[in-house]
Amino acid sequence: MHGRLSLLLLGAVAAGLVACGSTSADSGGPARGTAQAATTRLVTVGRFDAPLYVTAPPGDARRLMVVEQGGRIRVVRGGKTLATPFLDITPKVTSGGEQGLLGMAFAPDYTTSGLFYVYYTGRDQREWVVEYHRASADRADPASARTVLRMDDPESNHNGGNLQFGPDGLLYIGTGDGGGANDQHGSRGNAQNLGSLLGKLLRIDPKASGSRPYTVPASNPFTGRSGARPEVYSYGLRNPWRFSFDRATGDLSIGDVGQDNVEEIDFARHGRARGTNYGWRPWEGRRRNVQEPAPGAVFPVITKSHQSGWCSIIGGYVVRDPALPALRGRYVYSDNCLSKIYAAKLSAGRATGDHALSLPTLKSVSSFGQDNSGRIYVVSLGGPVYRLAAR
Repeated sequence: MHGRLSLLLLGAVAAGLVACGSTSADSGGPARGTAQAATTRLVTVGRFDAPLYVTAPPGDARRLMVVEQGGRIRVVRGGKTLATPFLDITPKVTSGGEQGLLGMAFAPDYTTSGLFYVYYTGRDQREWVVEYHRASADRADPASARTVLRMDDPESNHNGGNLQFGPDGLLYIGTGDGGGANDQHGSRGNAQNLGSLLGKLLRIDPKASGSRPYTVPASNPFTGRSGARPEVYSYGLRNPWRFSFDRATGDLSIGDVGQDNVEEIDFARHGRARGTNYGWRPWEGRRRNVQEPAPGAVFPVITKSHQSGWCSIIGGYVVRDPALPALRGRYVYSDNCLSKIYAAKLSAGRATGDHALSLPTLKSVSSFGQDNSGRIYVVSLGGPVYRLAAR
């Protein structure tokens, strides 16, 4: 579907996808001009039902949480997947295509507050950000649901869905442009419209304050501007399916899914994404898409062509796992169609050393994840979740 994150998230397709069953990398071709990848392998964590994301509760060295598209969050405790989900909101979720339970994030003070947040497509076709409390280390309290943010979404695709707490302790929310081709809703689409929450990176404090379900930091770039939503932190995004913060530096990397021609990775030093326009819809990567202005547009540091087989870029993480010194400081990412794992060194305005790692080609990579130790996980929509490990 030409980079609409056709993820693939089709249930019938997912059922037929089978990822490589090997638990270590011994095929997939050499990394171009580097020996780094030869030190890395994939270890299977488990198999799940259309998994889309992996994360870990703060302060917890035993547990991983695996987000399944249909509406469940599964617990992997001490290497074993528990039969009972951490949370099951299946009745609330529209799942299929690019819709579903798309992301989750634990509050930085989760060990004391027990708060976490999920992003999902509701039965009403709107996108929901909802707060929950834990009931125990292995179970959430489904009755604790509190709506933080609800967004109208005119199409079934380009839903964004990633949630991340940044180094400032605030919640960042990635939203798609509302779907359809060429950001077609509104006179100039949604991504360039500061009055829309769509096609953006939002930044809020999600905790309730009096009668308000969340608060907007006074330091957000468009606070007080007439016609602009104060929640907007960055804009000009098509479908920022996965973004992340470097746990060592706070730098931001965004994998923004392209349309017909170009996939892209955007990058900003710590705090420098504030108010940034990433160019969509006037620009697709560094290629002019529509003859419209995009004030101050910042170009991506990595672009990939559909002519080369790319279709839906999957943003990842900067590796800080001390067990993987050869990849330390390098950003790992993938693509849903190619499903190879790539690594590059990102810096302001450019990337260097971009290459495919010598690991098995997987099936329909849908996401990456990171735990409290900085270990990186690779998620395959067909079911398997892997961890990057030293050979």
